[in-house]
Amino acid sequence: MTGLGPCYPPVIVLSSGRCGSTMLSNMLNLHPDILSISEFFTLHSTALFSRWRMTGNGMWNVLTHQPQLVRYLLKKDYEELLYPFDDPDSRFGRENVPPILCVTLPHLTNCYEKLFDDMEPVVRSFPRQSPANHCRSLFGWLCEKFDRKIWVERSGGTSMYASRLINRFPEAKVINMHRDGRDVALSMFQHHPFRGIAPYVIALQKRRYDPFRIEAKHSEFWDSMAVRLQPLKYLSRFPIPMPADRLEIAHFGAIWSSMVGAAQDFIQNLPPERVLDVRFDDLQTDSKRELRRIVRFISSDLENDDWVREAAAIPRPSRSKFAGLDPEEQAALTEACRPGLERLGYAV
Repeated sequence: MTGLGPCYPPVIVLSSGRCGSTMLSNMLNLHPDILSISEFFTLHSTALFSRWRMTGNGMWNVLTHQPQLVRYLLKKDYEELLYPFDDPDSRFGRENVPPILCVTLPHLTNCYEKLFDDMEPVVRSFPRQSPANHCRSLFGWLCEKFDRKIWVERSGGTSMYASRLINRFPEAKVINMHRDGRDVALSMFQHHPFRGIAPYVIALQKRRYDPFRIEAKHSEFWDSMAVRLQPLKYLSRFPIPMPADRLEIAHFGAIWSSMVGAAQDFIQNLPPERVLDVRFDDLQTDSKRELRRIVRFISSDLENDDWVREAAAIPRPSRSKFAGLDPEEQAALTEACRPGLERLGYAV
């Protein structure tokens, strides 16, 4: 193992969010040789996507200071947050919890505060290097700490910035996880973070800015909008076409379709052997087959029948809520999702 992590190529899971990717993280977390890193890139500063080098102290600041997205999420009861704020023995509250403790460390261990303490001197000792190399160093240290051979990072909504993320880790394999956009849109419609970002996406697209396709010359704009909801006062320069309570389900279908289209444009240029497409429905209905396919893609050395049996017990039956919409809503949502559905090969 090198200072930057394991010898196996790492894996990054891309997802739109609300597509079952958290379930995949929970499945991978049961594998004895895989370090399942959950919500790391989503819950940290856009500094992680910079090419500027930073010190170990700078990296520790990134891991421990709340960016605007985290402050925004902590105002609501965001179901993915794992830190027990209501536990009287918890060290931190919503106002000061480090982002790394919101999900990533509690996902790995019940001794997350001790792990946090152990991590500080390690991260602070890292040399000046790029943020991506800091991530490699940190994930490599965690692999050693938990005796794992490979890391797999999964954050909800990474399809929003697929090219920026994957270009920072050109050695990584990519699991492209997706779900029927109509079901994703229905879930987004009831999900506070997506309801918060949707009016801004709509406003920008009306001004012919696609926040999922911003070019390098607009990198400041991209950092502010598409990656982290950063900061809302910046976005206030753009007129909001509607208040959040007037959003319709079809708006989220269109957002999903735009996000998927941008991600697929990038993914299609990667070598085929570097990408694995995984559908939520397949992972639900034939879990063992899909888990075997996933682990072979990660590395055939890691095939483990006991893990397959244990992880396959995680999915619970779920029914699409699409059929419960009235015919007009169904038609509008299908039309909004059509480009993304066709791109991913779903029946329309």
